[in-house]
Amino acid sequence: MDNTATYIGFFILVAVLVGSAVLRTRRREKAAIAAAHRAGLSTEGPRAQHPRIDISHCIGCGACVDVCPEDVLAVIAGKAAIASPAKCIGHGLCAEACPVGAIEIVMAKPSIGADLPALSRELETNVPNLFVVGELGGLALIKNAVNQGRDVVDTIAERFARRGRPPVGSGAVDVCIVGAGPGGISAALRATERKLSYLILEQEEFGGTVARYPRQKLVLTSPVEFPGYGKFKKLQLSKEDLLKFWDQVRREANLSVRTQERVERVEQLAAGGFTVRSTRGAYPARSVVLALGRRGSPRKLGVPGEDLPKVMYSLLDAEAYTDARVLVVGGGDSAVETAMGLAHQRGNTVTLSYRKEAFTRIKERNAQRVRELAKSGKLKLLFNSQPVAIRPQAVVLEVAGQPRELPNDYVWVLAGSLPPNEFLRQAGVQLGARDLTEAARAEASVPA
Repeated sequence: MDNTATYIGFFILVAVLVGSAVLRTRRREKAAIAAAHRAGLSTEGPRAQHPRIDISHCIGCGACVDVCPEDVLAVIAGKAAIASPAKCIGHGLCAEACPVGAIEIVMAKPSIGADLPALSRELETNVPNLFVVGELGGLALIKNAVNQGRDVVDTIAERFARRGRPPVGSGAVDVCIVGAGPGGISAALRATERKLSYLILEQEEFGGTVARYPRQKLVLTSPVEFPGYGKFKKLQLSKEDLLKFWDQVRREANLSVRTQERVERVEQLAAGGFTVRSTRGAYPARSVVLALGRRGSPRKLGVPGEDLPKVMYSLLDAEAYTDARVLVVGGGDSAVETAMGLAHQRGNTVTLSYRKEAFTRIKERNAQRVRELAKSGKLKLLFNSQPVAIRPQAVVLEVAGQPRELPNDYVWVLAGSLPPNEFLRQAGVQLGARDLTEAARAEASVPA
């Protein structure tokens, strides 16, 4: 009798555990569907590095979902799935967290990455000794840029040790680094470690894109190791904290960097190497690392009045604007963060105009915050709208097909940017996200 009671108790416990697992799965499915509904499932899919899930090995534990900071993944029908693909920016934390190795990080399909430079596994373009790191190659995140900057300099140093340096001439640096963001800083630090001469050219401020973030914007990172400075373990920190750290690194390492100097052309030399031409001079270099991001030129609206001085394309200090009637145009994270920053300043009336019916590609934490601000009345959202004319004291919008005039003091246009594709083409770089190493092997295997 005692054994019977034990067995019954055991089976009841199993049933409870199974029932709890089923309920958890259903809750995850419900949350995934809600997240997908909020974000809008993208038909394009991820635009760069993203997870590929092997369903046959996935055990549906949800570890990947728990670590994903952008609310990209969910457990649906007991298996991990990409619920909001457009939000993925390639953290790779999901692959690290998966206990059964069912996730690998891959690049987007070639049709989506058609405007990306084609890179080998060493991050080299089709132009020998011309490398690309960070966002320009399709990867976001500080961690990725830092790791790639370090790795390409290792490749350059090992190549020079095997083959010798290209005979560029006197005064040439081993590595010319274009861009002083995380990838460029990491490359310069590694060059110092590997005893390579280098020069950094930056068109704006030291710190690259991060230096132009709004004040106190949180920069999400993963633990990352800066060459010569050990592992940086903070997962979230302000823009100011990160720039302070980089400034310390710059002073201690005595980095060779020229700011406010935009690179206009990279020219190949017949004997090998390059001439890098900037707004201030020409620099011979044996190799080039492009760490300049994908910002390019800001995308403009092309409407009457856009040339007025009140129209701007970036916000550095929201606190400088108070008691103003503000319009922000755009639907990405930059536009949403700018609008929220301005909405928190004294006396501002802020409207955010977006041409689509809902936000589809913003981070989940931004989606939550902007909903809260809109609900509180601090920020007005106008979907299905776009400016058609900008006047000194007003803006004319088309809202759901109808004209509407808003009194206005300032306009911020944050509608993305035009990537530096023409710059790449002039340098001879082939566009199209494919692995040049694999392509070369395939070509070599074809009989002549």
